[in-house]
Amino acid sequence: MSSSTVSGAIGTGRLVSQVSRRRNLGVLLREVHRDGAVSRTELADRMGVNRSTILTLISKLAATGLVREETSATTGRAGRPSLVVRPETGQVYVLAFDVAVDRLVAARVGLGGTVLERREAARRRGNDDLDEVVTVLAGFGAELVAAAPPDATCVGVGASYCGLIRAADGKVRLVPTIGWTDLDFGPALGRRLGLGLPVAVGNEAHLGALAEHERGAGAGSRNLVYLHGDVGVGGGIIVGGRLLDGDEGYAAELGHMIVNPYDGRPCNCGSRGCLEAEVGEEALLEAAGRAGGPLGREGVRGVVQAAERGDAAARAALDRVGDWLGIGVANLINLFNPGVVIFGGMLSEIYRGAAAQVDTRVQNSVLPVSRERVALRTAALGYDSTLAGAAELGFAALLADPLGALSR
Repeated sequence: MSSSTVSGAIGTGRLVSQVSRRRNLGVLLREVHRDGAVSRTELADRMGVNRSTILTLISKLAATGLVREETSATTGRAGRPSLVVRPETGQVYVLAFDVAVDRLVAARVGLGGTVLERREAARRRGNDDLDEVVTVLAGFGAELVAAAPPDATCVGVGASYCGLIRAADGKVRLVPTIGWTDLDFGPALGRRLGLGLPVAVGNEAHLGALAEHERGAGAGSRNLVYLHGDVGVGGGIIVGGRLLDGDEGYAAELGHMIVNPYDGRPCNCGSRGCLEAEVGEEALLEAAGRAGGPLGREGVRGVVQAAERGDAAARAALDRVGDWLGIGVANLINLFNPGVVIFGGMLSEIYRGAAAQVDTRVQNSVLPVSRERVALRTAALGYDSTLAGAAELGFAALLADPLGALSR
């Protein structure tokens, strides 16, 4: 073998080793980021590496301030305290933004998913002023960065948006509730923040599904359906542990699944009888005779609480909406055979008030083998599912290549 061949082989081997090490650092950090505290032994077992390798990886991450080792409260097999690896929550953070129809939320989220500080403001319904939205969010972002410790590092920015988002570039292609089309929201917010970081943008329900799968009601489930209620209804589907995003990122618009085609209510999308039209906020409030009253979370909670107190109109409204919701859920279970169906946003309130109707439809309309093990749950992360998903977008680059992301 010639010297040049040997040199080339050595160079290739070093490159492979570097790629493997970079990948392993990312895998280790993701495990700690998700679970919060993991022992050396558990990390080695999960990653399939030996003790020497895991110690090297932990040392590299600890040297950059991403993780720390400390004594666990529990004891090891020999009765001595064991060491666990934890994320350095205060040293590295992302900015997460959530743009909903009726509110704007911003948070500084530390490694490990801990919300360190947040800001929130009401948003005018029907607001089509992009500059106004960006101005509010950028102001929140500046406050959050200023409040962070001087030695803390912002490593990413993620945003959840209530619209159809093109996966290739994060462009907001359509917001049915207010008619926005083709908005460069991410670049506009990035310029106003002035951090030199791109803003990753995702659909709110897709991000809610990912967050609940990662650290919420769907943790441990490889297949789940997430239904998110804002003013409308969105959806996210996890298949085999991965988000079903469609050809360009517009998949799982579950709110626009037609459930009542003949005499259905008109929908913002231009169709009639969509799931969103039959189970959304407007349908519930009108059926309960509360169309002129409070909207949003307050309005929906008011109907549920009134039904619990014995209000006949509120009870009838929840029964009606719950039946349509059950039809939609039954269809989704038959289609995707998920291990869990999760109700997030305002749908979590509606499901709590109409669980009997939803469950009855599932029992009567789902194939027996598909309903044997499926669980129906409300979002464990509550109304923060979408915000948590936005934070995960912000952390993506760091978790893929920890040392590279920090050096950039």
